[in-house]
Order: sequence, then C-alpha cells, then structure tokens
Amino acid sequence: MKLKIAVLAGDGIGPEVTAEATAVLRAVAAAGGHTFEYIELPVGGTAITNFGTPLPDKTLQESLACDAVLMGAVGDNKFNALPPSERPEAGLLKIRKELGGFANLRPSVAYPALAENSPLRAEVTKDVDILFVRELLGGLYFGEPRWWDKEKKLAHNTMVYSADEVTRVAKVAFELAQKRKKKVTSVDKANVLEVSQLWRATVDEVAKGYPDVKLEHQLVDSMAIHLMNIPRNFDVVLTENLFGDILSDESGVITGSLGMLPSATIGGKVNLYEPVHGSAPDIAGTGKANPLGAILTAAMVLRHSGNLEAEAKAIEDSVTAVLDKGLRTADIARGAAFVKTGEMGKAVLDELNTRLK
Repeated sequence: MKLKIAVLAGDGIGPEVTAEATAVLRAVAAAGGHTFEYIELPVGGTAITNFGTPLPDKTLQESLACDAVLMGAVGDNKFNALPPSERPEAGLLKIRKELGGFANLRPSVAYPALAENSPLRAEVTKDVDILFVRELLGGLYFGEPRWWDKEKKLAHNTMVYSADEVTRVAKVAFELAQKRKKKVTSVDKANVLEVSQLWRATVDEVAKGYPDVKLEHQLVDSMAIHLMNIPRNFDVVLTENLFGDILSDESGVITGSLGMLPSATIGGKVNLYEPVHGSAPDIAGTGKANPLGAILTAAMVLRHSGNLEAEAKAIEDSVTAVLDKGLRTADIARGAAFVKTGEMGKAVLDELNTRLK
C-alpha cells in the first residue's frame, strides 16, 4: 500500500499531537511493508505569521495532490481581533471546502477504563458507540450572504441546503449504518426551520432505499438531552453542519474529554482527517496535550484512505489497552498523576508494535 499524506500540524498543540499520530502510521508502514510519504505544510495561525494567509496556495495545491490530509488543530488568541475571514479558522473552512469532503465522521466511544471521567453515571455510558455523520459544506458556516456591519451593529448569516446536499450525506449515513447496528437518527429543527423541513423530507426519501435500516427523527434540543440521558439508544447520528458541530462536541462528555475524539471527512477529492479538539494554545509545549484523539484519527486514515481495516483496529485496540493499564494524560487524570504527551504516544506505539508483530 502506498499513501501520500499531507501533514498540516497547525497551531498550539497541533504539532505535538500530530507527531504522535504520524509515529503510529510509520510503525504500521514499517511492519506491513507499506510506503507512506509525508509532506509537511503550513496552515492556520502559523501560516498567517509566515505567509500572511491562513491557507497558502502551496498548502492547498500540494494537499490536493495527496491521498489524505492529516491535520492537527488551528487557532490562536492573538488573531482574535481579525475578521472571521482572516483568522486561522478560515484556513480550515477553506481547505474543507476545496478538498470537497461533505461527510464528517465523528466517532464517540465510551471506554470502560474512563467511565469515572465522565460526569454521567457508568451505567449510562456503558457500551456507548455512536458515529456522528455531520454534513460539512453547507448550512450557516458556508451560506451566503454573510456579513457584519460594525457601524450599524448588525450581522447576518444564512442557512442554506439543497435536496442534493442532504441526499448525498444521508446516503453515507445509511451505508455506514448497514455495517453497524442498522439505525440512523436524523437531527433537525423541523418544527421551526424551513431548511430543517427540507432536511427531514429528503432524509425520508433516502431512507426508502435502505429498508434494512431503521430511521428516527429527533429535534436538536431534545437530542441534546437524550445524548446525555440515553446515549446507548443511538448508533449513527445524521446532522447538518451546525448541529453536528455542537452535538459531537457534547459527546466528549461520554468519553470524558474532547482530546479522545477523532474525525474523518470523506466524499471529496481528498479525505481530510483531524482530531475534534482545538489548538489549546494555553497548554502548548507543556506536555499536557492528549494525543489519543490524533492517534485515533490516524486509524481513520488507514481505514478510509488506505483500506487497512486490520491495522486501523490494531491502533484502536492499542489505545484501549493503554487506558486499561491506567495511563492518563492531564485532561483525563482527574487530579491524579499523569503522563506527558510523548509518553502517552510512546505507550500506544509500544503496544501497537507488539500487536503488529
């Protein structure tokens, strides 16, 4: 297997966690005789500082020539005074759009060893395994017109979806559900928003092509409650862009930390992979960053861009094994002793090498 991977480490803790993710990818390549090539490219605040833009043309063009893009995180408080279109996050939104991936996959798994980390009771989180499928290129984040008139103290954003946009992401959700527990929960706000009424009607039409998959609808506000009360009731959760962003972040409560959550964006020219957490500039360089979200993201690279399911599972099992041994980074240590970013990465790497042998 040959893979050419663009590595966009980004800002804050991005370079630290991305280094641990690429380490496990190198181990997989060495053990399996695969050839993985890495191209390091700037994005976000780092790119603004060095090139005056959050997404340099070279970064975009070279990323488009790769088989996968692995990102760290973007964002830095020193750029907060800039308008949204010039901040580090604008680079992330642009590369998502240019790569064309419309389906953002966000797993939320309850690890038994971390049950005490969640504010939810252990019996609530037990055996939870949810896959969020978030539409990523429509809705409020990309709708036009959008503007901010500071003098008039007025701002405007637009939520727009077409039936075709909803159809293509819904098909991804139903196809993934067929490989899991055969249930899709579609989230909207159809009691208020016309866009959500279109969303619901379109998902109903798509569902007719998957008679083996059960479909249910949830309003986003009730879903936010059920996600904390009865998370075991959900398998694949299909959402539009904004709702998916919020709900998948909320699911970090189930795992005990956003640092545990990976993601993959598929369906476009090149798949994009990134942990769910932010750049956390306040802890950059302190060794407190949790690399497990990035390492689990590396597993998704292997699964969705390399078709290496066994190797992806080996990474995921290695993470579970390390947690079972009691190792914790600062975010999941609950005040107890914790290991640093590199130490956690090495522990996973050692476990993985044993499994790969």
